[in-house]
Amino acid sequence: MNMSPTTNKNHSVAAQNASGRLELLLFRLGEASDSKQRELFGINVFKVREIVVAPHITSIVNAPAHALGLANVRGQLIPVIDLPGLAGCVPQTDSKIVLVTEFARTTQAFLVDEVVEIVQLEWRHLLAADSSSSVLLSGIARIDGDAPDSRLAQVLDVEQILRDVLPGGHNNSDKNSSLAKLRLPEGTVVLVAEDSAVARMLVEESLKAMGVQFVALKNGREVWDRLISLQAEAVAQGKRARDKVALVLTDLEMPEMDGFTLTRNIKQDARFAGIPVIVYSSLTGTASEGHASSVGADAYVAKFEPHELADSIAKTLAERHLLP
Repeated sequence: MNMSPTTNKNHSVAAQNASGRLELLLFRLGEASDSKQRELFGINVFKVREIVVAPHITSIVNAPAHALGLANVRGQLIPVIDLPGLAGCVPQTDSKIVLVTEFARTTQAFLVDEVVEIVQLEWRHLLAADSSSSVLLSGIARIDGDAPDSRLAQVLDVEQILRDVLPGGHNNSDKNSSLAKLRLPEGTVVLVAEDSAVARMLVEESLKAMGVQFVALKNGREVWDRLISLQAEAVAQGKRARDKVALVLTDLEMPEMDGFTLTRNIKQDARFAGIPVIVYSSLTGTASEGHASSVGADAYVAKFEPHELADSIAKTLAERHLLP
């Protein structure tokens, strides 16, 4: 078994973004130890480089729990994470399948029990996971849309999983300590839309190091609602929304409202004229960047590089004469 989920990733992601749809690769991890069910899980297909029968995995001394070791995939040594073990599932097949993923400038592989299919769904059918759900989830996908008996898939928070299993890969403390301070116009904040708890924490740490006032929210819908509220507040004070919001920083993949929709809504609404939007995403590539630009984004920054983020915020605000 050796396949790529899509023959042309750039074309695929451009198509799904342009149509307002998300492609998920569905898979199973085995039987849950508590419910004995074989639930569906999902990951954005654009993050998956290829699906292969697991090669030999070399164990590493003192490796973290659920880090199986290193595999040689096409000459590249890639860490392999035991997803069934992490999720508390018992594999039900004899196959050893790994999903080789690329995002946020890292490559890693996830062991799974069974690959099911690739499906397309509208972003609005990706729902936020409630507070009682596992911290490893970023959302719940309604695979069959609005159908009352729609299948559900648990969408994994890959950033959180990597942080838990391979914590050394997301340590930005040293980088944050050298960030230049940035002073926003008085009374303004940066609004952040990020559904991943660990990614949100990393962004917050960088903004704090820059001395920037911010409000971090969980998805595009929450940021949109906050914008509406701040705009009404501004009008009551004889001001404009941009007197309250210096900049919007948004992820792309989010439940309720994705980053492309949020950006498009802001840029097409006269009430929010003058508020720049920076897309901050693990979905790197010319197609994603091009589509972000087409919906009006002022800049596109890859996760998780604090200095690139800081430089982009400073440059964007300076170009629009929004720094005091």
